[in-house]
Amino acid sequence: MPPLETLLGATELWRPTARGGGWFTAAALLLLLLSHLAVLLVRRYRRGRLIQPESAAATPASSAAASPFSGSSTGSVRYPIEGLVTEDDLRQLVSSLGVGAREPELEGWEPVIAMGNDTVSYKAWCDKTKDGPPKYLSVTTYEGCSTELLRDFYMDNEYRLEWDNTVTKHEQLQYDENSGIEIGRTLKKFPILTPREYILAWRVWESNDNSFYCLVKECEHSLAPIQRKFVRVRLLRSGWCIRKVPGRDACQITVLHHEDNGMNIEMAKLAFSKGIWKYICKMNNALRRYPQHHGPSISILTMKRLIKKFPQALQTNVDESHQSPANTAAAAVVPSTNSSGTSPCKQLGKKPTRETIASGLLLIGSIVCLSKGRSNLGAQLAMAFFLKKTFKKDKEAGSPRGRADATVSTHL
Repeated sequence: MPPLETLLGATELWRPTARGGGWFTAAALLLLLLSHLAVLLVRRYRRGRLIQPESAAATPASSAAASPFSGSSTGSVRYPIEGLVTEDDLRQLVSSLGVGAREPELEGWEPVIAMGNDTVSYKAWCDKTKDGPPKYLSVTTYEGCSTELLRDFYMDNEYRLEWDNTVTKHEQLQYDENSGIEIGRTLKKFPILTPREYILAWRVWESNDNSFYCLVKECEHSLAPIQRKFVRVRLLRSGWCIRKVPGRDACQITVLHHEDNGMNIEMAKLAFSKGIWKYICKMNNALRRYPQHHGPSISILTMKRLIKKFPQALQTNVDESHQSPANTAAAAVVPSTNSSGTSPCKQLGKKPTRETIASGLLLIGSIVCLSKGRSNLGAQLAMAFFLKKTFKKDKEAGSPRGRADATVSTHL
């Protein structure tokens, strides 16, 4: 075995080929050590600054615990929120719902899914953007349900914690009685991925015909500092309208949704296409149990205090759009479809067991590969092959029932 000096090259390393050569090497090593120490000190300093805002935010939060975080109440935390959700935002929402919800295909929306049974039916369209996640339009019809019940069900964040296992936490941050705006913080978990954090502002309006509108936007708040263990969602624009279906004991909610939660677009499409109908059925079951739920929650009590009357100027536009001939088809855009089988939420065109297992394995593999963000060429080629196989199988299904598994992003 050669001597240690030969393996380490110590003789060549310290051989004074030039004046001060050995000391120069030692100085270089010392400089490298000092640079590493500097990096560690900088990291500790940044970590201390990250923890400091969280501890500082605990003081105002505890002082306001005796009363809700109302921007119009004395002695509570005040934060300017009046301009977060405006009537101009509502005007844009009414315009989008009035055009897209009635004749989406004519406006360039691509149909992606249509499912239904005796008590609930669901249909969705997609509008792809040049860069970023696509926008989605969905219409869900609930039989034997009033608009007030559906409104309370959608706005009850405490009850959602009981039936929606993707939501792990929700807390009210602030509300303002003058503008009717409320701000809340919600945490959602997804398989394998880092939990997502939503800081949202919303506002609810009631129209003369007992219809309801809601607009939700992302925002920031001093009581919700950024934490490294969550991914803060930077883009979420969502709005819905709940109204009675003419001539039927049913109500309908039309949703426009645009969200960028940092998830890979293809992964989000794949996950949604494999689980949306099951989720809609789960939501429908929770809705049917809602009347037997315990008394009104904080969310509902706050919403009923903050709800505003729909602006009369916009009410005229809504009435005219509902009386247009095109709206005749809108009432039946998602007809109730009787599905065979004992399960009230049996998915039409369900695949055999072997293909279902293969799809599940493909979904898990897709999540692992696509959630990395940066992968080598081999992984990208493999992922492209898997997705091509999946989309080819969906295309070969041929029938409208087979196309019901078209992919859209996670939204409601």
